[in-house]
Amino acid sequence: MSATHAPPDIAPPHATRREWVALGVIALPCLVYAMDLTVLNLALPAISADLRPSASELLWIIDIYGFMVAGLLITMGTLGDRVGRRRLLMIGAAAFAAASVAAALSTTAQGLIATRALLGMAGATLAPSTLSLISNMFRNERERRIAIGIWISSYSVGGAIGPLVGGVILQYFAWPAIFWAAVPVMLLLLAVGPFLLPEYRDPDAGRLDLRSVALSLTAVLGGVFALKRLAEGHVDALTASAAALGLAAGVAFVRRQRRIDYPLLDIGLFAQPRFAAAICTYALTSFAMFGVYIFISQHLQLVLGLSPLVAGLCTVPWALSFVVGSLCTPALAQRWSAPRTMVAGLSLAAVGFASMTMVDGALGLAWLMGGMLLMGLGMAPVFTLGNDIVISSAPPERAGAASALSETSAELSGALGIAVFGSLATGLYRAGMAGQLPPGLSAQATAEASTLGGALTLADSLAAPSAEALRSAARAAFVDGLQAASVVGTAIMVGSAVLAWRMLRSGKAQAAAPDSAKP
Repeated sequence: MSATHAPPDIAPPHATRREWVALGVIALPCLVYAMDLTVLNLALPAISADLRPSASELLWIIDIYGFMVAGLLITMGTLGDRVGRRRLLMIGAAAFAAASVAAALSTTAQGLIATRALLGMAGATLAPSTLSLISNMFRNERERRIAIGIWISSYSVGGAIGPLVGGVILQYFAWPAIFWAAVPVMLLLLAVGPFLLPEYRDPDAGRLDLRSVALSLTAVLGGVFALKRLAEGHVDALTASAAALGLAAGVAFVRRQRRIDYPLLDIGLFAQPRFAAAICTYALTSFAMFGVYIFISQHLQLVLGLSPLVAGLCTVPWALSFVVGSLCTPALAQRWSAPRTMVAGLSLAAVGFASMTMVDGALGLAWLMGGMLLMGLGMAPVFTLGNDIVISSAPPERAGAASALSETSAELSGALGIAVFGSLATGLYRAGMAGQLPPGLSAQATAEASTLGGALTLADSLAAPSAEALRSAARAAFVDGLQAASVVGTAIMVGSAVLAWRMLRSGKAQAAAPDSAKP
């Protein structure tokens, strides 16, 4: 039937009270995920003092979770389309609770890294299941944007609760207690989820392609391993082999998705400019945000000397700004259009990143908190509208795979941001500490001073003049890394704004063109 004789579009149904109540249940695992990540960053000084991880191990403790999530998200999204999104969510919640218990019982840095990897495998089931359920529960565009805004806000609320809960826990208990906080929330989800959440699956889903699963995981982990070794200065055969393996697996994965009937990743979605723009801006924003966030809790505690509880309180305005920005985004997009809203948000976030370059002055804390506030307000529209564009571009039966792709881009780029920004800061820190260590230190003591936490711990064992000089040098070197990361983040936000404007405008024009004019 030609476009001129097509029947008028039927308005999608409005959500009922059941869907809105179920949305509250969906928000629970998202809240726990954000709370877990925030609390872990607050606990880094305590973990560093207790387990004495190396600089590389400390980064692995933080980002192995994100790497495992990123490597398995596409697989889990497609698996949810096949076995049922509610069922996969329940399985993931049970696994997350069990892995949290294992992480709490870890006694070595290597053990904590391993249990964090298990948490990442369980966490990979949560995000695509929740977002794809939203896409099916809320078919009306405005209601779906509001629901996604609430979904994004749940992460922000978790980020706001995390510093408070984590600060109280760390004030009175040892760091393993932070992992126990996730257990009761996941148990609550297991208790009420089967009764409130509807089940959705693709009735025509093919079998899960295990070769594609292996290729996607190999591509992600191989590339990340090579990047980390390269950033740490290891230019050797192992680094080259890991990079080549990751690249080859990535190319083979993409080619295989073009050939098989039921791919893990629908390559054709990238032909849509709006979809490609949403994925790119979402990834770049996550890369910059997570890359800078790793510095903030350490700066508040180890540079400014704040307690974990006070440091947590200082990050609450940032988390709340995400809530405000996410809830205001649907109204702003209705008034200004999605491209204008996203570009305005990215521009505001750029100002926030630039503000954090002033952290070494007398008003450093005020500049830092003001910058975080602007970042939160500016990034919220990118997350809300980006996810809406991604899941609305895919057919309903593949919503799980599309939402997994969105979360994969965010998780992988966020984990890469931690690795790249962290490695950049490590290089600047080492350069700043060159010649600053007291003479006569053992090799073990020198290795401990390769991180700010280790240097401050080492200073406690030195005589007063040497100790104070070491503390000042270590803190100054760390601040240099934070300022460099803020400059890079500013540039990324400006570039993302230009990219989003051009690609989203192009996609809007293409969508508005008559059928005969479309390729």
